Amino acid sequence: MDNAIQASVGHIHLKVADLDRAIQFYRDVLGFDLTQRYGDAAAFLGAGGYHHHIGLNTWDSAGATPPPKGHTGLYHAAFLYPDRKSLASVLKRVLDAGLSLDGAADHGVSEAVYLKDPDGNGIELYRDRAPNAWPRDSDGELAMVNEPLDVAALLKEAD
Repeated sequence: MDNAIQASVGHIHLKVADLDRAIQFYRDVLGFDLTQRYGDAAAFLGAGGYHHHIGLNTWDSAGATPPPKGHTGLYHAAFLYPDRKSLASVLKRVLDAGLSLDGAADHGVSEAVYLKDPDGNGIELYRDRAPNAWPRDSDGELAMVNEPLDVAALLKEAD
């Protein structure tokens, strides 16, 4: 039985405490376009002309605090950038905004940096390597790794 499906992730929708602060992060730091706003309650942001990849709302969360550690919820949302230079540029904007990284890794298939958004949601910013460069084991199966990423070398590629 083939369980393969034809689907992709369309968007994430996050509860946030402060809509303007969240818009500023996703638009000005990560580089998404604000496509629509519903007053002080909700906003949608997208990339490449798409209607939205990110939904933000304060319907049940205006002024709220992030959930405490040890609870279930979103681990992180991952945003794929088209190439290493684009990843380097967004990383530079993150650091220029005074934000700190939670980590950085070379997974063999991709290079990634990790941080938190203003509401404490985990964020992964990454770029994929070409599939023919992905690490494989002796049986040809994917063999991802979790090695340190040279952040300084990556930043040298930023605009």
